[in-house]
Amino acid sequence: MIDIEKVRSDTPGCDSVLHFNNAGSSLMPAPVFDAVQRVLRDEYEVGGYEAERRAQDDIVAFYDEFAGLLNARPDEIAYVENATRAWDMAFYGLRLGPGDRVITHESEYASNYLALLQQSRRLGFQIDLAPSDAFGQIDVDALERMIGVDTRLIAITHVPTQGGLVNPAADVGRIARRHGVLYMLDACQSVGQIGLDVEVIGCDVLSGTGRKFLRGPRGTGFLYVRTSVIDRIDPPFVDLRSATWTESDGFRYADGARRFENWESYVAGRVGLMTAVRYARGIGLENIERRVFGLAQDLRDALSLVPGVELHDLGQVKCGIVTFRKDRIEPAALADLLRRKAINVSVSALPYARLDLERRNLPSLTRASVHYFNTEAEIGRFADAIRAA
Repeated sequence: MIDIEKVRSDTPGCDSVLHFNNAGSSLMPAPVFDAVQRVLRDEYEVGGYEAERRAQDDIVAFYDEFAGLLNARPDEIAYVENATRAWDMAFYGLRLGPGDRVITHESEYASNYLALLQQSRRLGFQIDLAPSDAFGQIDVDALERMIGVDTRLIAITHVPTQGGLVNPAADVGRIARRHGVLYMLDACQSVGQIGLDVEVIGCDVLSGTGRKFLRGPRGTGFLYVRTSVIDRIDPPFVDLRSATWTESDGFRYADGARRFENWESYVAGRVGLMTAVRYARGIGLENIERRVFGLAQDLRDALSLVPGVELHDLGQVKCGIVTFRKDRIEPAALADLLRRKAINVSVSALPYARLDLERRNLPSLTRASVHYFNTEAEIGRFADAIRAA
């Protein structure tokens, strides 16, 4: 069980603004804020190098906490500045070329798909788009039929940015392993609200952010790379953190996933993200997932009773991201109206998920997402605000 009173006491912003935009930028718990402030205060008082030295225990703990969160090894974890760059560090290091094929899904995040398009143009590989099943999630049977001898990569997003869909990541993993195909999973929107076990999922690469459901600082992210595949990925760039200059004309990569890191990094953010993971693990990801999914269903049920509201979440399993439209008011205008009432939501629009939203003829959606610190009373207040809009 989650101690909601304790969680809300750690989240001062809950008292003044109703936050339903956790998929975009969640409220930071007080222990995370304090951890970031402690490092910044040291940087102010003694400088960056000494501040980093003082933070060494927490920097080391970053890898242990993420290993525990994902059921991985500490040396399979890298700190990267954000989720997109984490995904890029793995993808741009793959040795793809003419004749190779990469499978993705129409729910893929825009930044990832842009990278696929760019590298396809540069390297000549083919992008294959897996269809959706009746629930709107990736059709795993069709996916398996698409795999051929020239398929090199399956890359999908676990929870797309534009709705509550949860793609069947573990089913995809079983197919990838059966065919020996590298499997990349973007967990940007799922980490922190869904329990993630890389052994159960079967992914080779997993990337994510700190600022969403993990409730960490903005400008922080992470990358998991399975030990057995790490030598198949050539980091797109290196520095003296990710590689060692061994002789005048030679170098060697850092061991494990550290080869995907930069020497210069946001130390306060790294410590803050470690603290956010520790905070989430202290609550328990099973508890978090149960409460978030339950509150999200309560929100969908409440919105379904509001005249003129149409829900647009896909998937056999739906998470804490809730999307909808209301007649006669565009999502951006609705978000502005709600903000004036101290209610924060987000908007999902075409640039972020073009293939999916175009297929559904939805230029934009209101995204009202819950987290475990929200309450049933807040869901009622939100539904009333939508009814009055």
